[in-house]
Amino acid sequence: MAEQSIPAAIDPFRLIREARVTFATGLAVAAILSGFITLLQLVVPLFMLQVYDRVLNSRSLDTLNMLLIIAVAGLVLFAVLEFIRSQIFQIMGSELVRRLNLTAIEAGVKSSLEKGGSMASEVLRDLNDLRTFITSNAISAPLEAMWVPLFLIVLFALHPFYGLLAVVSAVTLIGLNLLSDMLTRPLLKEASTANLQNVATIGATLRHAETIDAMGLMPALSRRWRKGQLHAAELMAMGSRRGKAIHALTRSIRFGMQIAVLALGADLVIKGEVTAGTMIAASIIMGRLLTPFDNMTENWRQWVFAFTAWNRVRDVLENHSSLRQTVPTPPSQGALKVEKLVYAPPNAPVPVIKGISFSLEPGEVLGVVGASAAGKSTLARLLVGVLQPTTGGVFLDGNNVYLWERASFGAMVGYLPQSVSLLDGTVRDNISRMYEADPQMVIDAARSAGVHEMIGRMPLGYDTPVGDNRYTLSGGQKQRVALARALFGGPRLLVLDEPNANLDTEGEVALLRAIAEARENEAIVIVIAHRPAIMEVADKILVLEDGRVSQFGDRTDVVSSITRRLPAPGTNRSLPGSGEVA
Repeated sequence: MAEQSIPAAIDPFRLIREARVTFATGLAVAAILSGFITLLQLVVPLFMLQVYDRVLNSRSLDTLNMLLIIAVAGLVLFAVLEFIRSQIFQIMGSELVRRLNLTAIEAGVKSSLEKGGSMASEVLRDLNDLRTFITSNAISAPLEAMWVPLFLIVLFALHPFYGLLAVVSAVTLIGLNLLSDMLTRPLLKEASTANLQNVATIGATLRHAETIDAMGLMPALSRRWRKGQLHAAELMAMGSRRGKAIHALTRSIRFGMQIAVLALGADLVIKGEVTAGTMIAASIIMGRLLTPFDNMTENWRQWVFAFTAWNRVRDVLENHSSLRQTVPTPPSQGALKVEKLVYAPPNAPVPVIKGISFSLEPGEVLGVVGASAAGKSTLARLLVGVLQPTTGGVFLDGNNVYLWERASFGAMVGYLPQSVSLLDGTVRDNISRMYEADPQMVIDAARSAGVHEMIGRMPLGYDTPVGDNRYTLSGGQKQRVALARALFGGPRLLVLDEPNANLDTEGEVALLRAIAEARENEAIVIVIAHRPAIMEVADKILVLEDGRVSQFGDRTDVVSSITRRLPAPGTNRSLPGSGEVA
């Protein structure tokens, strides 16, 4: 069966190109506005020049009033253009997040599935940092530095010596900026990476707080965390010291240059080459000319962090985005076909799943057994499209389950993973899969899982908050609520991975009843379990050994084959690598 084409899939490379084009366009418009803003910054020094050279000499109030009107109009226009430029940066930041947010989250989740960790939260933090950077003052410094030649032209017009001094000053500050980049960028980049890794490690470890406290692991873990924190802090401090030292030198040179231009102006006034007004105007213009370079030195660390964050986001999007359909697919009633399914984790030397093929019709129940590390849970993830097959595929009614648009696929599928977790929200939210659903559908799913009465005994019933730091449920209660979530909406494919691992007798009876109801509703049910009671409801059994299908067929035939292979009475009668199936 050929895999479906994905014409409606989102191309991460296209998204990155569009984000770059949007950013470049906004930056170009902001740069043009910065040119006008730079020109309007000449209002004050030119006003002072005219007051010194014209008004004071002529003692004309009419001239002063006209100059005031022109200056006020220029300052009002300056404020308007400055506001428009800030809004452009705001739109650029919002557009970046809007374009990349959802795809970046999905890519982060995919990266977390492949590598572990919390990449989804990290990529969101990086996007937020990028938006903060774009809307900050740091991004405007280079744009203002682009228009420095306008100040140079005015200074050369006032006197060539003013212009030459300004050129020397600008070249000196540019050289210091480049030196700052060379000395701080590698350290700050390494410090940022080390800090993110340390935070991710701490967050992942603290999820096992019960084990940490019970077994006294905190002192050893604290030493590890402290070592990582000290390493990141040392790198950050070293880079910061270098940057601060160069920034202090830059500011000192800038102030010195303003003193130098005043001294130069005084000398030129004494010699009669310029008027006193030009001396004051040149001093102010020199300050405006050198300010962008001073700001670039001060904000250089923000630029380094922004480039690092963008590279991380781009890496996640390019390497972990899945080309899935974005157009919903109609509900399915067909068979499940697994064809030559192979899955090898990233950088793994050998596949975990090795050429599995089988098919199931609606209304059939399959039991999957096998030793630990045989690939059972990996197979379950492949069946529900969580993992992307290396080769081969899983097809439900002819549709590739991995490529299927996730919202419409989720409405077709119920999944109970081996490691059960509930999302932050109420019991109702978790059962309804966080959708605003008909309360009767939630109750029907709870009744099917046999948890309606159990939920009624909770403090707030279906409105009881659960999840991290909320109302504490036992392992069995979590599993039964998660089973209700899997049964919600009457899924056509139900995959249950060790669904009775934490259940008591009452819970196991409810589970068997739920499987029977799903079969009656023509759902395809796949159960991974070891207890005989669960396997007795299966129509077929698949035995996995080292990622391959050892046996597959009707339950009675497979059990008979297993029974013939069992050792003599009095010895270990469990199926090699499959627990208690026999």
